[in-house]
Amino acid sequence: MTAATPHPAVVPPLELVLITGLAGAGRSTAADVLEDLGWFVVDNLPPSLLPTMAQLAVRSQGAVNRVAAVIDARSGSFFAALREGMDALEEAGISPRIVFLEASDDVLIRRFENVRRPHPLQGNDRLPDGIARERVLLSDLRGAADLVIDTSTLNVHELRAKVDSAFAVSGQGPRALRANVVSFGYKHGLPVDADLVVDCRFLPNPHWVPELRPRTGLDPEVRDYVLSRPGAADFLDEYTAVLRTIAQGYVNEGKRYVTLAVGCTGGKHRSVAMSEELAARLRELGADVTVSHRDLGRE
Repeated sequence: MTAATPHPAVVPPLELVLITGLAGAGRSTAADVLEDLGWFVVDNLPPSLLPTMAQLAVRSQGAVNRVAAVIDARSGSFFAALREGMDALEEAGISPRIVFLEASDDVLIRRFENVRRPHPLQGNDRLPDGIARERVLLSDLRGAADLVIDTSTLNVHELRAKVDSAFAVSGQGPRALRANVVSFGYKHGLPVDADLVVDCRFLPNPHWVPELRPRTGLDPEVRDYVLSRPGAADFLDEYTAVLRTIAQGYVNEGKRYVTLAVGCTGGKHRSVAMSEELAARLRELGADVTVSHRDLGRE
């Protein structure tokens, strides 16, 4: 009687994440979160070494299958080396995800002044000059990012929670789209990290209904008022169909994160109610969804 031939162990595919963005925007914090989640993290990796690092991870036969590399733009040859590294990864069949962290100029200036450190691209010029150079240098990389996180209004704990939410293991499997639905008020400005923007100002404003004015879109009375207005149901049905196509396309293209910003005038009534409804519909489409209300309470 011959012994059964053991099946070879299934080696999970390599997951590679590049953490980049503006200096002072929280790259180190994002890297720490991934390390806590069990990722192998390499800090300040020269872009030219990306293929070598990926090859070593593949050769580990699954011992190291989730790798995150923190890269920045301090090198003058940054983009030439990054382009060559990304091309080599593509030839090897590896598609890294890019996480880009940014913040507003005034926030970055305050952070650098608090730690009394110059900007890495400042040279002999002023701090804002260094920040401006870095924004220009990283503009194409930001456009290619899978996930953009604006840390302007986030403390360390909120940033950690945001990264953890994006990368924590989901019971829906690794190909589930992760969607962050955020309501906002146009009078407070557009969320800079939005991939899609929905304008709810075409709906009647509950602000002008005296009994609804002090309430928010989280209250049933306001939600029912907003969702029952002419055009609301048609919009939700048609936009859900659009989201179905977009979500499937994102997953097919390997883009796993999307931020949907839903706005009204103040970010208190219409955008909040519509955000909650769109989030529910995204969950029905199979997405892993978080909801936040950026401007609730700012009126």
